[in-house]
Amino acid sequence: MSDLRRYFGPELLDEAVPFTGSRFEHLAGGGDSEAVANVVTADDLIAVQTLSVRIPAQVSLDLLEGDLGVRVSELLSSVRFDIDMVDAEADDLAEGSPAHTAWRLLCDQPGIGWVTAGKILARKRPRLLPVYDQVVRCVLGRPKSFWLDLHGALRADNHALHHDLTAVRRSANLPVTVSALRVCDVVLWMHHRTDHQQRSCIGT
Repeated sequence: MSDLRRYFGPELLDEAVPFTGSRFEHLAGGGDSEAVANVVTADDLIAVQTLSVRIPAQVSLDLLEGDLGVRVSELLSSVRFDIDMVDAEADDLAEGSPAHTAWRLLCDQPGIGWVTAGKILARKRPRLLPVYDQVVRCVLGRPKSFWLDLHGALRADNHALHHDLTAVRRSANLPVTVSALRVCDVVLWMHHRTDHQQRSCIGT
C-alpha cells in the first residue's frame, strides 16, 4: 500500500513526490470518458508519455488526423469501455478480437512497440486492458499471453485477486477511476523496478 501512496502523490503521503504516471488515468478527464472513448486524442498521447514512452511525431499525427486514427477508432467502437477485465470474456481479449487487433495495428507502426501500443489502449480502456511493460513482464516470468493469463487469474477463486486489488485501492484512499488493473501494475512495477535496472535482474 505504501508503494501506491508513493506513486500517486503527496495528497496521500506528504513527504512523497508523485510519479508522472499518476496522471495517466486522470489527465483531461480520462481516455475512457464517453465523449472521447473511441477516439485517440492529443490528451491521450500526452497521458501515455507520462508512463515514460515516446510516440513518434508522424505516428501521433496519423492517430490524430490520419487513417491510423480512423482504423483505431473503428476497432475501439467494438471494445467496451464500461467493463472490468474480470467481467469480460476471454474472447474479448484473445487474438482476433477488436482489442487485440488494435494492439497489433499499433505495434506495427514505426517506433511503436508492444509496450507503447499497450499503454495507448490502456489509456482508452483502463478497466479492461492493462498497462504492461518490461518491468512487469520480468517480475511475472515473461508470460506468453499476459492479457489472457491476467484475465484467468482475476477470475479464479470467485474473483479473489480482483477483490484483493480493489481492497488495496480502498486502503490507499485511491479513487475508483484507478482501476484494479492499474493497482496491479503499479504494485508490481514499484516492487521490481529497482532490481530490474540491475544487470543481474532475474525477476522474482
